[in-house]
Amino acid sequence: MCQVPSSLAGLLSLLAPCFTQPTFQTFSMLVVGFAGRVRDCTVTGMLQAAGLAGVWHHSRAHDFFARSRWDPDELGLRLLDFLVSVFVKPGAPIRLAVDDTLFGRSGRRVWGAHYLHDGAQPEGSGRRTRWGNCWVVVVLVVQLDCLGGRTVALPILFRLFRPKDADNGDRPSQPELARGLIDMVVKRFATRIVQIVADGAYASKAWRGLPAHVTVTTRMRANAALHKLPAPRRPGQQGRTPLKGAKLPSLAEIAKTAIFTAVTITGPDGRSRSAHVHEFVCLWYTPFRTQAVKVILIRNPGRSEGFDVALASTDTDADAPELIARYDSRWTIETAHQQAKAHGVGQARNRAQNAVKRTVPFGFLCQTITDHHRRLVRTARRPPSRPRRPPPPRPLVPPQDHDQLRRHARRPTPRPHPPRVLGSR
Repeated sequence: MCQVPSSLAGLLSLLAPCFTQPTFQTFSMLVVGFAGRVRDCTVTGMLQAAGLAGVWHHSRAHDFFARSRWDPDELGLRLLDFLVSVFVKPGAPIRLAVDDTLFGRSGRRVWGAHYLHDGAQPEGSGRRTRWGNCWVVVVLVVQLDCLGGRTVALPILFRLFRPKDADNGDRPSQPELARGLIDMVVKRFATRIVQIVADGAYASKAWRGLPAHVTVTTRMRANAALHKLPAPRRPGQQGRTPLKGAKLPSLAEIAKTAIFTAVTITGPDGRSRSAHVHEFVCLWYTPFRTQAVKVILIRNPGRSEGFDVALASTDTDADAPELIARYDSRWTIETAHQQAKAHGVGQARNRAQNAVKRTVPFGFLCQTITDHHRRLVRTARRPPSRPRRPPPPRPLVPPQDHDQLRRHARRPTPRPHPPRVLGSR
């Protein structure tokens, strides 16, 4: 029977309260099987990779997803507690990225499967829709010192998206599902600053009414309707206070007369780049209603007209380079999705409701656990660093030239010829 490595067993023990004792044993073995699989990462494939084929009946692994009592949300929140305690400094903001991804499935009887847009397909492929399950994913964005400060995304919470139809017109949209997951994190970390980054598809009214310590940074649409901040109420003014001021021109019109300033931005990979930005504070009434947002128009240095990207953030106190770098870290969730699909997440072929709702979250959480458990344990138990010794003095002559110097030293010195006198024989 397969044994759980000691470094991994210590991490899995933190998740034991989410399961009963037999279910936790099955969970631990499936995690080992997920990390050690060779071919397709199906349910029976994980059981075989764990060395339990013929030892356990395969129904035990299938029952873990379809019938056992455990909640992926509780599992993700407990893992989030550990990740925040290890990777996020006390008092530092917790950064979360939100996006969705599609896992292709086959079969009409797969629960929750629909024809949906697949953004991972290349633009020139022709077909951008695919039959499968669409998952809204929330990841924790952290910087790992063991990777030289590189930013990575750790998946923690998930929701299955099902589009509205004639029989189910009240199904939540993708931004509404993401808001529900974010509310779970905010409730768990009520005193911490939470930073949310998302692409333009998630800029909707689902983010209205967030607490003051939660900020959203997203990309703006080119046709976004902006308004000035409402004027303060005058003494003796009658009627209700206006919610918004005068309407501003379009972003393209604003960029024509805007004054751009050169700034330096540090990306998630640690590299610096320069850009020209123009920032102002206004109201983006459709998604954020009366909450003030900072709009940043970004122009590449080689361009003299218009703008390339427009960002909006409810964090009006942060400067433009910080907000741009914050939004750049959103790309790590795209990398996490590609890595998950390459490592076998979503390859399990099941169609029951509970199994479909648990298999993909289990694979994502296994990705977070197995890919980073060595870094997690080493970071948590890292000994104090020792001062580096000074480098040895550099020799004046390289070692490879020593033999040539010895041969030159052993060569006899030629004797000078005696001077010859003219007229003598």
